[in-house]
Amino acid sequence: MKNKIDKKWIFTITILAFLISLVFSLATEMIIPNVSIILSAILLIIVILLGIVFDMVGVSVTVANQKKFNSMASQKIKGASLGVKFIKNANKLSSFCNDVIGDICGIISGSLGITMSLSLSRKLNINTTLTTLTLTALIASITIGGKAVGKTISINNSDKILLRFCKIVKPFSTKN
Repeated sequence: MKNKIDKKWIFTITILAFLISLVFSLATEMIIPNVSIILSAILLIIVILLGIVFDMVGVSVTVANQKKFNSMASQKIKGASLGVKFIKNANKLSSFCNDVIGDICGIISGSLGITMSLSLSRKLNINTTLTTLTLTALIASITIGGKAVGKTISINNSDKILLRFCKIVKPFSTKN
């Protein structure tokens, strides 16, 4: 039996991605030109790390052991029942974490990199193209390398990562 495509979910996630991207892009455009290179670099690192962490959660939920989470939920371990719900909807959580948050972090880190490279070029009086190419390549390599390491960690520690994530988001959950 083929699974039906959840059109409501696709519509919801598309609108959510648009809104989150709009808010973060607007914030980036308003804040970055007015802060120091050091603060911009710190913000860039945070955005890259956020993308890596959410990628790890997205991978973890797809490989987590539902039987373990059912057992933990029966033992009333905090966050376990939410973990069961997440595992049952792994495609949605994975899509949100990997595609929405991960892709938005990638786009924003690119925007931050370009804004930073223009600022660096002006301040240090160096070639803009060279600075932009170097910084965007550095961002891409750190992001890709970080996600590669994160995926390995996630596959090997999926239950721990998902449970930790569930404990963090449980207070914000309206149904659990």
